[in-house]
Amino acid sequence: MYDTITVRENGKDLTFSFNDINAYHGGGFPGGVVHGLKAMQAAFPLLSDMPLERREVSVLTAFSGPGGRDVLEMVTRAVTDGRLVVDKSIGGKDVINDHPGPYVFRFTYRDKTVEAVIKPGHVRKEFVTLGAKKDKTAEEVLCHEALKAEMASRLLPVAAQQIYSASVVDLDVKQQRAHYADGG
Repeated sequence: MYDTITVRENGKDLTFSFNDINAYHGGGFPGGVVHGLKAMQAAFPLLSDMPLERREVSVLTAFSGPGGRDVLEMVTRAVTDGRLVVDKSIGGKDVINDHPGPYVFRFTYRDKTVEAVIKPGHVRKEFVTLGAKKDKTAEEVLCHEALKAEMASRLLPVAAQQIYSASVVDLDVKQQRAHYADGG
């Protein structure tokens, strides 16, 4: 099942599908929803063999888009509970143009951290260039919207491990917690 993720709330399993999350999000940034979903699908199995208690997951990411934020909120409630920090410095040097760009997610659960980093080739240069452009023409806006939808439909049916590399990282847990407490 490439389009769902299961977490727990007080011991009860909750499964969210891409369609559920994208409806909650409002549909404007489906590619960002897919990226957040795929990053969690790649990372969560390395954090536990069981579904994670959603309110125990903290997230540090370079990804600031609304689709990514909303998928992380719906699945983990990290925005509401103050456990989501966006820090572009963990992405590429030029977070828009240098690989891995903003597509870096660190998930901490019960003193273990897993980092999910996008593999090359999944975000098209045309998407990045057009997304970074200010003052888009009406035609460019339509093209960008089409590219967002294309990315979502292209990546959704693919296994997360083919899109994101995930590995346990050795971070000082106290530093990680301080990072979240400071808001970045």
